[in-house]
Amino acid sequence: MLELHSHTTCSDGSLTPAQLVQFAAAQGVKALAITDHDTMAGWDEAIATAMPLDIEIVPGLELSTVYNERSMHILGFYPDPEKLRSPLQARVEGRKRRARKMAEKLAALGYPIDLPDLSGAMAPGRPHIAAALKQAGHVSSDHEAFDRFLKDDGPAFVPYEKFTAQEGIELLLSCGAVPVWAHPCIFRGGTVERVLPELIKAGLMGIEVYHPTHSVSQTRQLEEYCQTYNLVMTGGSDYHGPKKEKNPDFRDLNALAVPLSLLPPLKAAAAHLNVTAHGIK
Repeated sequence: MLELHSHTTCSDGSLTPAQLVQFAAAQGVKALAITDHDTMAGWDEAIATAMPLDIEIVPGLELSTVYNERSMHILGFYPDPEKLRSPLQARVEGRKRRARKMAEKLAALGYPIDLPDLSGAMAPGRPHIAAALKQAGHVSSDHEAFDRFLKDDGPAFVPYEKFTAQEGIELLLSCGAVPVWAHPCIFRGGTVERVLPELIKAGLMGIEVYHPTHSVSQTRQLEEYCQTYNLVMTGGSDYHGPKKEKNPDFRDLNALAVPLSLLPPLKAAAAHLNVTAHGIK
């Protein structure tokens, strides 16, 4: 009944914020976090849609950072939007520059594409490039687009502009957000056992324990890490919209049955940050 990781058309999801909230309510979700990549653009629409429905919106986002030269995503929950707005705008502009560079690489390889409209608040990512490759007829699926061109060592890959995980955690904390390491078991820049203490030293407060890509044994190990380091546990389907092609990692919304009992500790961590920021003992 708890979904703390989902995406809308404001980043690389296929449902608008309103459509996602309506679908979540129909699926029995009681609390839904909107965690688009590097943007808060979907919050207002989601909150307005949720008002007449029996569903709580958890404001969040998924920051794109780098650790050991590898992509690392850090979820942030309950940030102060006024403090985060300007830094996020810089991140979105960086995403747009990255998308243009990938398009240039593809054109040089002989696979020109038409980029989506980059004039608005939407945060473009590799799924948008994959969609453009399909639209141009260069590939038949997202999987093919990533396998041939867009994976981390692919010929059209462009890394994120330098923004370390430590910097991302620091930014979230400065805005009152609870920083949580997203889907740690798919990170390719080091083992969770080795990397986690460094992130905690930087201020990490939680781990996304429940995720479609985590095995049962990995999930249990992450639960143990949370107990050992006194970290908040979160989870979600990482939902991007209805399944459109074969994808072994796809999970429908609410498929993981994440318990609602994980929400109060997350709220308590956010409240603690707010109290600390105001110097209240």
